[in-house]
Parts: sequence; structure tokens; C-alpha cells
Amino acid sequence: MESPLRFDWEKLQNFCEMLFIRTGVNPEISRIVSDSLVQADLRGIESHGVVRTLIYHQRVESQMINHTKEVEVIQEDDATLLIDGNNNFGAYIGTQALNRAIDKARKRGVAIAGVKGSNHFGTGAFYALKAIEQDMILLVLSNASQTMPPSGGIRPFIGTNPLAIGVPAGTQLPFLLDMATSVVARGKIIVAAQKGEDIPPGWAIDKYGNPTTDANLALEGAVLPVGGPKGYAISMFIDILSGVLTGAGFGKYVNNMYENWEEPQNVGHFFLVIDINKFMPIDSFKTRMDTYISELKGEPTAPGVEEIMIPGEIEFKRALDRKENGIELPINVVKDLYKLGQRYDLDLYTALLNSKEVDLHVSE
Repeated sequence: MESPLRFDWEKLQNFCEMLFIRTGVNPEISRIVSDSLVQADLRGIESHGVVRTLIYHQRVESQMINHTKEVEVIQEDDATLLIDGNNNFGAYIGTQALNRAIDKARKRGVAIAGVKGSNHFGTGAFYALKAIEQDMILLVLSNASQTMPPSGGIRPFIGTNPLAIGVPAGTQLPFLLDMATSVVARGKIIVAAQKGEDIPPGWAIDKYGNPTTDANLALEGAVLPVGGPKGYAISMFIDILSGVLTGAGFGKYVNNMYENWEEPQNVGHFFLVIDINKFMPIDSFKTRMDTYISELKGEPTAPGVEEIMIPGEIEFKRALDRKENGIELPINVVKDLYKLGQRYDLDLYTALLNSKEVDLHVSE
């Protein structure tokens, strides 16, 4: 089996950014989208990382993403706004929505931004970290194309509709929950299929409703909701807020970016921002958060457990490690990116952490 190659995260981000720029995407959008992809890889969410570069590029080439149309605010008041992304990149639309919601929250204490006309917007953590940097609490929701059946069903009807929550702290790491409402994000099954690996039991069913560990059969079938009926209900509620309420697609009307090459995805998002300073001074809040987290982490551990973690802590530590030791990419992803780079006179291997790692057959 061919070994993964390790890439410097900043050089990899620059490579992806230049790819989009040379495709015709403006530099600001290219920077935001590339940042979103690489941040996912740094945190270990490879399913939302640079593996998505190829499909994003294909949708731009096929005019399924309109990167020239600006985000439009179509309705707003003091604390709410509704945004039409006009089918631009999801990460760019999401960033614009978040920034506008933060501005409103500073004035009113809380703000909600609904989004329609968007595309796949990456990880929720990408936005939660931005809000945390601004001393804000964020709840962000997004719907997705059909990959999960309702409880008791066989066919996919709703998406794995993720949610993310970010809460700042002081000396402690922030609270950062980022989760799909399925047992696992469908993107991880896609990655397993690309690697030729099986998936664990309980992740998915085949198209006949039978449990399967075959990643390819799972992609033909459906992923399963986390917590059974509870996960299904939460996913449905996210679809209502992100899709039904905003005017975006919902249920079967959110189009799959891998399968539908005739219509925009029309993904919907929902951002709820809270300005902590409107409740108490931010320093007081961070002190209270530090006390809460340190006392929680000081609780007795179960046998075999070395440390109690808070949501997001594993990913923070993983990001620090990968910034120092590089991001590993599977050979098939490397080959795809290498070939794409060659079309635009860009050499992926300049982003390698150690140029000696190159196996010449990769570029054949």
C-alpha cells in the first residue's frame, strides 16, 4: 500500500488558493475557501478538507457554482437578516453571513442570519472559531442533500445536517462542538471508499435497508442518524430552520453536489450569534468558563481514561501537531491535486513538508 505524503499546511493552502485563482475565482473568495478546506484537514476532518478541492473545481468549471455573483441581503431588521448567496461558494457565503450577524449582535446582543442559495460550506467549526475570536457565542446549522432516512425508513430523505457551537474561554481551550446528526459524516464514508477501506458496523445501511460495512454499498444506501430517532428529529429541525424558514432547499430539494449537474445545490444555513458582553463583562465570563472547564477536567476518570476532554479539545491538539508535522494526504487525493495543478502550471510537490518523500510514480 502506498504511504500518505505529508504537506506543510500553509503551502498546501496557498496551492489550493492559487488553483482557484487560476480557475478565475477572485482572490478573496479563493483565500476563504482554501482556508476552510485546510482548517478541516488540520483538525482531522479530512472528509471536508482538500479532498473537496476537485469537486469544487468541477462545479466551477460546469458553472454549477457562480463565483462572480455577490452575496445579497434581501431582508433585514435590527437583529435578523436573510441572505441570498446567489450560488457562490458556501464558505464565502457563510463567512459573509457570519460577519454581518456579528456586527448586528454587537449592537443588539443577539442576531440571526438565515441563508439560502448556498453550496457546501465546509465545517461548522470554521465559523465557530471565527466567532470565538470575536468573543461571541455561535450556533451554526446547515442542511445538506439527502443521505439519511427518517427513523423507520430505508431511503434517504434528509441530510446529515450538521450543527456547531462555539463558546470562548480564557486560559482554557474554548468549547467547540461540531457534529453531524448522523452517526458519522457521509464524507468519511466517501473517504473510506476512496481508500478501499471498510466502515464500522452501525454507520450505514445499503439500498435495501440492510446494515453494511462496505463503504461503496453504504454510498448507494444511507447513513444512519446518531441516537436513532433523536438524531433524526434534530436533523429534521435543522432542515426546518436552515431550509424551510430561509427559503432554501429542504429534504429532497437540496441537490447533491456530486450527482446533480443541472441545478444549484440551494443549501441553507442558520447562524445565531450572542454577544457575551450584553450579559456580563467578557473577562468575567471567561473566568467563569475557565472555572467550569478546569473543574470538569479535574473530575475522577474511569478506568483506562487518562484525561477528560471537552468538545473540540482533541481537534485543537491535532491541529497543533499537524501544523508542526504536516498534513497527511492519501495518495489518490495527491494524484488528483497533482494533475489538477499541472493544468494551471502549479506544482503540488512544492507544498511537501519533506521533498524526499516524493515517490516518482505518483506523478506518472
